[in-house]
Amino acid sequence: MRVEKADLEAKLQEIQGIVGETTQAARGTVVITVAVILVIALFFLFGKRRGKKGSARVEVYRLG
Repeated sequence: MRVEKADLEAKLQEIQGIVGETTQAARGTVVITVAVILVIALFFLFGKRRGKKGSARVEVYRLG
């Protein structure tokens, strides 16, 4: 059995197509993951700020 240059090129193109599809799918997943992390971070930061702004300070003095 002989392996021809055309056979190698065809197989390489097939592999490159599969890698390209996998890269596109992974890229979409990464973008969604980063967006979700940013949204969670923003909610955390705004909630932290709002909690400081609306909190009351109570001082307790011990008498006696």
